[in-house]
Amino acid sequence: MLEGLKEGLGAKANTILSALSYQPTDPTVDSQLVSLKATGADTLFLFAYSKQVAQAIRKVAELGWKPDTYIHLGSAQIGSTLQPAGLENSVGVKTGGFIKDPTDPQWKDDPFIKDWFAWMKKRMPDANTADSMNISGYAYAQTLEHLLKQCGDDLTRENIMRQAASLKDYRNEALLPGSLINTSPTDYRVIEYIKIQRFTGKAWEFV
Repeated sequence: MLEGLKEGLGAKANTILSALSYQPTDPTVDSQLVSLKATGADTLFLFAYSKQVAQAIRKVAELGWKPDTYIHLGSAQIGSTLQPAGLENSVGVKTGGFIKDPTDPQWKDDPFIKDWFAWMKKRMPDANTADSMNISGYAYAQTLEHLLKQCGDDLTRENIMRQAASLKDYRNEALLPGSLINTSPTDYRVIEYIKIQRFTGKAWEFV
């Protein structure tokens, strides 16, 4: 992710003042946040797991530091990251979103999310619905189902690969409104629609 950020910044990559890593077994990331604040940086990117992102957001608040903060989508869940960080501490945090967060109140009446919760209650009652891997796995499975239906009775590897490279305007309702899946023999990327979102203290809002 750091390399992707540098590539995106291009000639401005030299404006990155510091980049610090951590081990998943580290008890906290407090020392890294203290060091990052000392650089005078006004923007903070957190490329980390939910636990460490929550710790970092809490520490930033404790330090009285107010950088423009971005977190990657894998940790951008209200239930598993922002609540442990403190919702009041998380106000203003941004992410690049492409999938609905089932813990976000803005989707509580969304037909897909309601159906998903019902499916989870019936099929996986002990699973944590705040864990983003559950909604993601469900969405991946729906896309695979669509692909296999598109294959018809020809389930050879060749046809599966051919159909995977020819998805046209497929709408997976787990994705944000407006997102369609299109692939081609020269473009295998499934997700190409991302919107910047900012946390209000209660929900994500599109920026």
